Amino acid sequence: MSQKNFQLSARVTSANPPAIKRLLEETIGYKGSIKPANEGFEVTAEFEGESARDLNRMLLTKLRKIEKRTSIRSEWTSIDSVDKFFDYALKQHLDI
Repeated sequence: MSQKNFQLSARVTSANPPAIKRLLEETIGYKGSIKPANEGFEVTAEFEGESARDLNRMLLTKLRKIEKRTSIRSEWTSIDSVDKFFDYALKQHLDI
């Protein structure tokens, strides 16, 4: 499978927001923004990967290694699709 560019728009909540913020900053770097929100953060970023599912799983797995009580509602947009997830579960797939 080839690499695609994805735009992430997500809301991350956690029992330990300061620790999660550090990890988000390391993971996203200069390719996005992190804004404080109730019990977490609003995140926008650019990622490159094979699929939205793989990228979502990678991000949530990293976050949960720091704090198990972390949740993510995410929307991954590429040139040809939009995928919405709640934690690991795909909730909606739209072809553009």
